[in-house]
Amino acid sequence: MRKLLGGFYLLYAAIVFFILMVMVCPFIILSMGIFNEKTGRKISFWFLKFWAWGFSLLTFLWFTTRATPIDTERAYIYVGNHSSFLDAVAIVLGIPQAFSPLGKIEMLKIPVFGWIYKRLVVMIDRSSRESRDHSVAELRKDLAEGQSILIFPEGTMNKTDQPLAPFYDGAFRLAIETQTPILPFAIRNSRAHLPRTDPLLLNPGIIKTVFGEAIEVKGLAAEDLEKLKQKTFEAILKLLEK
Repeated sequence: MRKLLGGFYLLYAAIVFFILMVMVCPFIILSMGIFNEKTGRKISFWFLKFWAWGFSLLTFLWFTTRATPIDTERAYIYVGNHSSFLDAVAIVLGIPQAFSPLGKIEMLKIPVFGWIYKRLVVMIDRSSRESRDHSVAELRKDLAEGQSILIFPEGTMNKTDQPLAPFYDGAFRLAIETQTPILPFAIRNSRAHLPRTDPLLLNPGIIKTVFGEAIEVKGLAAEDLEKLKQKTFEAILKLLEK
């Protein structure tokens, strides 16, 4: 019975997700087509917030945010945990400035969502060295233009029984190379409300995004990468455990 009800709820949430996506899609396409990339991304960001708020209100999945003061005039590399499809809604509502996320090319296959994804996300095919190099170049360009970026350092959704999977080096190498501060965050309870391994257990409730203090990287060099990665790992783990 629990899974049957969860199945109906999942179907309802999926319909709400795609209807709202269809509503905002034309505005995002127009914004990216009329304005330059940076301005178009900022305008699109507000349409995405409308989508995320609508999804939250209509599905009874409440997304809250707690953050230390964030200087939105600075560019950051946002780094956090990833354990559920609900994380996409959480980051749109939680991050207070427009940003360029790094995402998997496989997401292009999702109807409607894929159209928006293609225009707003720096895509990566991890099986292709050329794709990886191109993605890094795109992210470096965005940072140089004052645009914040988002990277899930676990590389993919965490399917382990641990709160965090091991981190890849990419976000931290980029932070050191561009001297851009890292802003750690933790998304709590998203896996509990939509398990990656069993989506039929979707259930309403509160998902909280918590931001930590920015981690400055000024003066760090390549040999400091492991130290920076470990410091960020511990910061996110602490946010998850509070």
